Order: sequence, then C-alpha cells, then structure tokens
Amino acid sequence: MSIETVSNPAPALPEGATIIGDKPFMRDARGAWVPLDLVKPVDMLMDDTVRKMFGHAEPLNAQIARFKAHCFDDFGAFQALIAEKYGAKVGGEKGNTTLTTIDGTLKVTIQVADRIEFGPELQAAKTLIDECLTEWSEGSRDELRAIVNRAFQVDKEGQINRAELFMLMRTDIRDERWLRAMEAIRDSIRIIGSKTYIRFHRRDSAKGKWQPVTIDIAAVD
Repeated sequence: MSIETVSNPAPALPEGATIIGDKPFMRDARGAWVPLDLVKPVDMLMDDTVRKMFGHAEPLNAQIARFKAHCFDDFGAFQALIAEKYGAKVGGEKGNTTLTTIDGTLKVTIQVADRIEFGPELQAAKTLIDECLTEWSEGSRDELRAIVNRAFQVDKEGQINRAELFMLMRTDIRDERWLRAMEAIRDSIRIIGSKTYIRFHRRDSAKGKWQPVTIDIAAVD
C-alpha cells in the first residue's frame, strides 16, 4: 500500500504583491519593496478595501462614459433627423435644448455652459468698490458689504465666487465709481471654453413637480 502526500496549495497573494526570491513583497508609496510580513494588518485591510471599491468604481466609470456618449449620439441623431425632415434647428442660441415625452412625464435637458475666468480688471473693480464702501455711511450698506465680501472670496476650487459676483452686478447703484467698477468686472470676464451637461427629470403626471434623476454619486441617496 502506497501513501500519497498531498501538499497544501500556497496561499493566494494579495493584489499588488509579488514574489521576490522566495518571499512576498508589496511596493510602498515611496516605491520601495516591503516584505509582506512587515506590513501592518490594518494597512493590509485598508489596501484590500480600497482595491475592492476600485474594482467596482472603474467599470462603473466606464459604463457612465459609454452612457453619456450614447445619450449625445441619440441627441445628435434626433437633431439631424429634424433638420433633414423639417429644415429646423432644435435648441436655443447656445445649444440649450429640452426634450420631453408626449405625456409630459419625462424630460431630458441638454445645457451648454460657458467656462469663464476673470482678468486683472477684477482687482481694479475691487479697489473702486472698497472706496465706495469706505466713504458711504457706516451701517447703511451692511448687506451690500456682505455680498461684496462673498463675491471676492475664493471658493473651494480656488475660483472667485461667480454667483455672488453676478448678484453684485445686478445691484442698482448710480454712484459713478460703482458704475466704473461694474464695467471693470464685465471687462474682466474671459470665456475660455464651454462644457455640455445632460440632465434627466421625471414626474408622476403632466401637472406634477419635476424630480431629478441623479447620476452624480454624491447626490444619490
């Protein structure tokens, strides 16, 4: 009677690990190879968690990219068909378009938004505005001063707060220096490109309130 010896299979290596010589190693953030048995268990758990999440995130990212491309292809085909059949152009001056179903419960909106930045004229505008606020009676323009402070405050993306700046431009003040400041703001605006957005909404009936169908991961419950 012969006895066969069954060898246990070697444990699977964690993703990102490799064998050097006869020992498993992982590369650290500095590019150095570290023996696997010297890696802390909590770091291994974190590494495994991140890689697992990325295993879902990257295919989803590619799927969303394909979905976006298909949507714009469908929209382009619709525009071409309308143009060919009726000689008409669908969409507003900048290409903004809303498409709806016959029952009025589904809506797709294509929006083209300009990407803007502000030139050095903006600093001249701020100087003129500060002169106005300094000379006007204390307390009489507190609300306006708050808008000015918010408008010229850099946001989290390192950009001037455009919404507050445009609100400032709509303020009806006849002071000559203020008017020159608003002109300087308008002159400072540079259009550096545009970006096209697609948004989806639905509602229960033609008289109901539109609810967004969110694609943004941060906006999904």
